[in-house]
Amino acid sequence: MKSLFHLALHVTDLEETRRFYGDVLGCAEGRSAETWVDFDFFGHQLSFHLGTPFATTRSGRVGDHMVMMPHMGAVLPLADWLDLAARLEAKGIAFDIPPVVRFEGEPGEQRTMFFFDPSGNPIEIKGFADFDGLFAR
Repeated sequence: MKSLFHLALHVTDLEETRRFYGDVLGCAEGRSAETWVDFDFFGHQLSFHLGTPFATTRSGRVGDHMVMMPHMGAVLPLADWLDLAARLEAKGIAFDIPPVVRFEGEPGEQRTMFFFDPSGNPIEIKGFADFDGLFAR
C-alpha cells in the first residue's frame, strides 16, 4: 500500500461543502459528524471542519501567474484533468486561473487550473501526461 495524504481545512457550511466536493468535483463522501465531513479527494483524505478558513493572499509567483497562497490541490493524469476541466466549465465554476498549459515544451510541462470552494479555499488541479515530469528540473 502506498502512503496517502491527509489535510484538514475549515469551511463555513458543511452542506455547501458536500454539494461542491461531492456533486461538482465528484469526490466520494466518507465519515462525518455534526461539525466535520471527510472526502476521498482523488485518492487522498480531505477533512472539512466548521470554522474560519485560512486567510489567503495572491503571493505565489509561478510562471506568469500570481497564485493564491496557501492553496491545496491534486495532480491528475491528463485525461482525468481534461474531463474535470470540462465538467467544471459545464457547471459554470468561476476559475481564478482558467485551464491552461504551463511550462510548455519544458521539463515539468503541465496543465493547471485554479478555483475556489464555496468557503473560499483555493484549489489547484494539475494534469500531467507523464507523471515522471512531476519533479522534473
